[in-house]
Amino acid sequence: MQMPSDMREFNRQVIEEFRANGGRLSGPLAKSTLLLLTTTGARSGQPRTAVLGYGRHADSYVVIASNNGATSHPAWYQNLLANPTATVEVGRDRFQVRARTAEPAEREQVAAAVSWLEQQQALTSREIPLVLLERIS
Repeated sequence: MQMPSDMREFNRQVIEEFRANGGRLSGPLAKSTLLLLTTTGARSGQPRTAVLGYGRHADSYVVIASNNGATSHPAWYQNLLANPTATVEVGRDRFQVRARTAEPAEREQVAAAVSWLEQQQALTSREIPLVLLERIS
């Protein structure tokens, strides 16, 4: 899939469609396994929503802080480092999570949940963080 020139507008449209259709998307994203992650801006304190692919590991959702191979971590990951409590939307389900970066000892096992990690890791020299989103009861 070719990346659009205006990613903010593209993400805004995906978020709008996701919420309007209970997590179902059309077009090239129709078969994607996506969630919405709303973090609190580390500097602004404002809510920020990101569209992320995910996998499952035990009871956690697993996302990768790839930033499409950029040399820096994505803003949503920086936000989680500052405030690990966030909101996840999967389908019509919306719930609070606590985020944590996978420890080195569990990394290999958690990585199995996200088949695209290796492809993304090849784009950058930094180690891409694996983030576990654990539902808060």
